[in-house]
Amino acid sequence: MQTKSKPQKNVFAASPYAQYGIPLGRAALRALEKRGIYCQTSISVEHQHLAKRYVLRGVESGGAVSDMGRYCAFVNMDGTSIPWLQPIDSISPNGRHAVIVAPELVRIEMFRIERTYELSITQHILQTREGHRKPEMVSSLLFRGREGTLGLDLLAKENLPLRGTLAPTFFSESGEMRKIPASFHEAVNIVTTAVNTLASKRAHMALKPSLVLFNYPQHGDVRA
Repeated sequence: MQTKSKPQKNVFAASPYAQYGIPLGRAALRALEKRGIYCQTSISVEHQHLAKRYVLRGVESGGAVSDMGRYCAFVNMDGTSIPWLQPIDSISPNGRHAVIVAPELVRIEMFRIERTYELSITQHILQTREGHRKPEMVSSLLFRGREGTLGLDLLAKENLPLRGTLAPTFFSESGEMRKIPASFHEAVNIVTTAVNTLASKRAHMALKPSLVLFNYPQHGDVRA
């Protein structure tokens, strides 16, 4: 008698991770609050009145203490850094660092407890809706890593030169290595550094804008 094989899970399908980021329990959220780590993972749809178009707005934020870290950053679809709209200076560290605005975004979020890591990479675009002037944000999950490990302690003085070159290793439930999409390797390395940076007071991913005016990619525009 033939047995039916179970359908494989589609990790790219829409999921709560895609829209809201890594779901953390109350204990984890209380621990982050107690340690003064604030990470804003939400993305909003905003209207540019002069340009007459809609864009996505995110806030690079987060930081770390010795035993815990959480960070949220945003990059282009190809994994490259985005110039910030404006930096944010705060009295307390490990909070909001920079505002990012673009027609489309990829969010990279990481959560660390000691040497155990959670990672979520999600894509966010604008999609027009019939009968509506305002587009909706469509989110999709590109990668989800659970209980990843990093053999080295990036807080140790002797390992500081390795920052920006390492990322956690993630495995499937069956023990197979889960590969992070190649175009986001560098960005994940940077976010790994961010969740191991004590009292973070600056953006790790977003770039300082050039004095030369730049234009966002036109293919992602949604005009009002």
